[in-house]
Amino acid sequence: MTETMTIVAPGRTRPRGGRSASRWRRVVPLILLILALAVSILPFYWVLRTSLSSNAGLVSDPLSLLPVDFNFGAYARVFGLQSTQEAIAQGGSGASINFWLYLQNSTIYAGITTLFAVFFSCMAAYAFSRLHWRGRDLVFGMFLATVLIPTIFTALPNFLLVRNLGLLNTMLGLVLPYLFMTPFAIFFMRQFFLNMSREVEEAAMLDGANHWRIFFQIVLPNAAAPLATLALLTFMTQWNDYFWPLLVTDENTRVLTVGLGVFKSSTPQGSPDWAGLMAATLLSALPVLILFFIFGKRIVNSIGFNGTK
Repeated sequence: MTETMTIVAPGRTRPRGGRSASRWRRVVPLILLILALAVSILPFYWVLRTSLSSNAGLVSDPLSLLPVDFNFGAYARVFGLQSTQEAIAQGGSGASINFWLYLQNSTIYAGITTLFAVFFSCMAAYAFSRLHWRGRDLVFGMFLATVLIPTIFTALPNFLLVRNLGLLNTMLGLVLPYLFMTPFAIFFMRQFFLNMSREVEEAAMLDGANHWRIFFQIVLPNAAAPLATLALLTFMTQWNDYFWPLLVTDENTRVLTVGLGVFKSSTPQGSPDWAGLMAATLLSALPVLILFFIFGKRIVNSIGFNGTK
């Protein structure tokens, strides 16, 4: 039995089929990337398009890709620059939203809880990673297991505690359950601390430094990047929190997420002010979006670094 061998002469071009397959291998991922970007960006564009339209125009032409009856009346209503009569004349529902107060409350709530949660979580992570004590790994496993507990299960005990302390409808009652460590934050910082070199700490101990001095003067300054990442992630989570603020706040302590829900449900004229609601939603999301665009790369890099040892 003879074997037939095909020899391609030097300089001979490859078959067109191979070149076509190579082109498709480049084009298909690009098409998928464009589709993914479109799916991600389309909701934000639709919110912007709705906020720049009039409510009457939205009813008459709901499928238009461009703003209908382009105007900035919705933003004027959100900022409190229109009277009730002017808002109704422009198609608003007549409901109002105390945007600046809610923005202030959201900033205080997210800022305070982020500051305390990150600080105490770093202390716990240092104890779980750099100190040696009996039952350390067992206690850490118990802390980490609490991640599996849904937040709804702890809402009622926290509410009863805040109510019994007389802290309902106060800023202290709002931030109290989040002032201390969180399992994710402890795990995040512990992974970073485990990868830090011990030589500097050992040298500091030889010079008589205690653990408090090592923690504040050596460990924390070297953990600036993951600290910033953890602070940003915690701030974003608290900024978007809805259920807990809904339980314990009133008009004076209400945050933006709850305020938007109240604004949507307030319909004196019989239908929600969709343009005003989308304007307020876009404005409330802008701080988090800006922070994410500025520090998004750092978040990805820090998570990738902490995930490997």
